[in-house]
Amino acid sequence: MNSNTENVRDELDFEFLGNRTGQPYTVQTNIYANGKGDREQRVNLWFDPAADYHLYTILWNHHHIVFYVDDVPIRVYKNSGRAPFPMNQPMGVYSTLWEADDWATRGGLEKIDWSKAPFYAYYRDFDIEGCPVPGPANCASNPGNWWEANNYQALTAMEARRYRWVRLNHMIYDYCTDKSRYPVPPPECLAGI
Repeated sequence: MNSNTENVRDELDFEFLGNRTGQPYTVQTNIYANGKGDREQRVNLWFDPAADYHLYTILWNHHHIVFYVDDVPIRVYKNSGRAPFPMNQPMGVYSTLWEADDWATRGGLEKIDWSKAPFYAYYRDFDIEGCPVPGPANCASNPGNWWEANNYQALTAMEARRYRWVRLNHMIYDYCTDKSRYPVPPPECLAGI
C-alpha cells in the first residue's frame, strides 16, 4: 500500500525477496510513516508460497498495523504515539515486480535468472475494505467501521501465541534488534504486541 506521494509518503509493504532453490522463501515487511521508512522485518515462510495460493492480509486501524499470512500474524506495529504512524494520507494498493538482486536475495548473492522471464504474479479472491477516497472526512475515525471495533484493537490470545511462534522460529531480521543501524532501539520497538 502506498500514499503515492514523493516526500512524505506512507507505505505498508509485503515484499517477497526470493530464495535459493530448496531454501525457505523470505517475506520482508516494511513500514513508511510520514516519510520515514527503514522499518524492515524478515520472516522465512514455513511453506512454499509458489505451490498454492495463500492469504496475505494487512489490518490497519488507529491502534496498530498487523501483517498476516494465512491468518497468522507475522508483524505488529503499534500506534504508540511515540513514533510515526500512517494516519493522515490515503493509500492505494499496488503490486509490482522489481529488480533488487543487489540486496534482496541473500544479501545480493543470488542474482535474477533473466532467462526465466517473463515473471508473473497471480491473485485470487482479492478484497479491499476501507474508506473510499474521496469520501467522508470522518470515515477513518468512525468507530462503526469493523476494523476499529474492540476485538481488532489488539491481538487475540491465539494470535499472540502464533505471533510469538513466528518470531521465535521464523524471524530472521528485525530492525528493532539491529544495533549497527539503531544503537538505541526506535521508540515503536518498545511498544510490545
